[in-house]
Amino acid sequence: MNYKVIYDGNCNLCVTLVQLLETLDQGKNFEYISMQDLDQLKRFEITADDCEMGMILIDQNHPEKRWQGSDAAEEIGRILPVGEVFVAAYRALPGMKWMGDRVYEQVRDNRYTLFGKRSTTYKSVYAVGCRAIDNSDNQDLKSGS
Repeated sequence: MNYKVIYDGNCNLCVTLVQLLETLDQGKNFEYISMQDLDQLKRFEITADDCEMGMILIDQNHPEKRWQGSDAAEEIGRILPVGEVFVAAYRALPGMKWMGDRVYEQVRDNRYTLFGKRSTTYKSVYAVGCRAIDNSDNQDLKSGS
């Protein structure tokens, strides 16, 4: 994992997008922390108030390097295979960045009204600190050795 994605685990839209990203990435580049996991957020010196401005992306190799809101969404897109081409085209179109930022802000501020709120917080299968064990590397555990 090279990046940590901090998302709203109570937002239906946010969770759907995280699930899509999980499917596309399969845990190769991203691990996830819900904004509701205050203990994990503390590890990265992020407060609940910080999360009010939208999703956050942290470069694990350079934790001071962070993106938030629509910038985080763009950076995630850029990291995905062939995503850089689409993000570059989006950024090259006059006014698109400005418009994208405004749309992101409106969705962020009205996400529960527009898409609903989950009754339970979603925790990713690729959550920080919760990597699935690769059974091929643990044959001794299976055989009882």
